[in-house]
Amino acid sequence: MKRVLAARQDNNGDVLLMGPAVRAIASCADVTLLCGPRGAAAARALPGVNNVIVCEAQWIDAEPGAVDYDRTIAFINDIKARQFDEAILFTSFHQSPLPLALLLRMAGVPRIGAISVDYPGSLLDVRHRVENDIHEVERALSLARSMGYELPPGDSARLAMRGLPACCCVPFSSYIVVHPGATVPARAWFPSRNAELVDRLCARGVNVVVTGGPDESALTGYVAGDLALDLGGKTSFEEFAAIVRDADAVVCGNTATAHIAAAVGTPVVSIFPPTIPAVRFRPWMVAHALLGDQSIECGGCRARVCPIPGQPCLDVVKVDDVLRALDLIASLPAEVA
Repeated sequence: MKRVLAARQDNNGDVLLMGPAVRAIASCADVTLLCGPRGAAAARALPGVNNVIVCEAQWIDAEPGAVDYDRTIAFINDIKARQFDEAILFTSFHQSPLPLALLLRMAGVPRIGAISVDYPGSLLDVRHRVENDIHEVERALSLARSMGYELPPGDSARLAMRGLPACCCVPFSSYIVVHPGATVPARAWFPSRNAELVDRLCARGVNVVVTGGPDESALTGYVAGDLALDLGGKTSFEEFAAIVRDADAVVCGNTATAHIAAAVGTPVVSIFPPTIPAVRFRPWMVAHALLGDQSIECGGCRARVCPIPGQPCLDVVKVDDVLRALDLIASLPAEVA
């Protein structure tokens, strides 16, 4: 079998979105996934991945470390020793594959493919082109196809994860997950609205589990209050995914949680500010509702922190809107593309 290096060096959610493309490659090749530190947990959970290499991409990571000569040379030598037959570089629409392509070319990888707006010179053997507004899953599958890989018959191109444990953190048989945080502040709904949502759900008699990362315990504690189960910072990535898998629904911003929900088949209400296009990053092939002003004039700003007081694209979303959306997705088909 061919030895193929597939690369996606950003966050867990982005890595999950390339999952169908990885399965296409893995149908006839041995796949090693190159990821960044923020995507390593998802990389290890992707079906079709046999090996994982973790290396930060200073041209992609939102908080990059300094470029280090010795580490860079060590990376090149490691790739050279593995003797890959080809590399497929998956990126988002605003990222360049060319710095990595240069390093892989120096490592002697004989065939490299990527989507590149910029002229690649001799760095790419396959320079693929795609339309602007297609979903990240479709973008990745299109690149895999250009390199000669198709999903096997019967694979529906849904997101997927493997190796998730039984959920032992939640004492409820039925519950809703409220995930108030996001790695990018402008992509998360307001803490006060999340807290109000929890209060309103609990008043309905709904069990609520509030989740978040290790650095979000203050946020999740505030949102959970005295009514909900606060698991902020108390679970591993795999345990968190299992909690989402067993939930009746998930409420979150534009963050990896929405893609985890899609991968485990849990309906999701995504409060989605249009800082990046929803058409590219909305929940994939799962029952979902998108909330937020998608037509606002400043849409597509890619801001990490909104410069407009009150963030109007999210301020339009009220708690009643989320409650109605939860009622709606409960009646939707299991797969909504």
